[in-house]
Amino acid sequence: MQHMLALTVIADDQPGIVDELASVIRKHGGNWLESAMSRLAGKFAGILLISVDGTKRRDLIAALSALENDSLYITVTDSSEPEATGGTRVSLTVTANDRPGIVEEISAILAADGINVEKLTTRCENAPMSGEPLFYLDAALKLPMPLNAERLRLRLEDLSDDLMVELKTNE
Repeated sequence: MQHMLALTVIADDQPGIVDELASVIRKHGGNWLESAMSRLAGKFAGILLISVDGTKRRDLIAALSALENDSLYITVTDSSEPEATGGTRVSLTVTANDRPGIVEEISAILAADGINVEKLTTRCENAPMSGEPLFYLDAALKLPMPLNAERLRLRLEDLSDDLMVELKTNE
């Protein structure tokens, strides 16, 4: 029987981290299914989903734990694929002048409407002409029925005059 494991990895950024993880996973019969990884403030941060036969699960977890040191931390959690439920998938893009609390404001609206955030990335960059910091958010969302994307767009745009919102239905 296959077991799903979710791994989180935090490390001082250096070449070879992904190779080391992939090697241990392969050597212990695991299958790397999905991952999201990036470099943030000199740290390597990642989350990945792997499957492994139940008879090899403990050995794989032990081998991953053996990789840990003062600059590499790995957390392994049993996981499962969530059951598919109804709803509409949308892509959300937000651009605004950067300010403290903008993520909280946006996420509060999403939570209040029961919207599931499936993927979220944010970044700040200086505007090309003015040099003022701009905030960018890209997200994959699942809207519960009967919530529609237009209602969500209007609620988000009400946060401030400088907030530009784009929603695209993915289904």
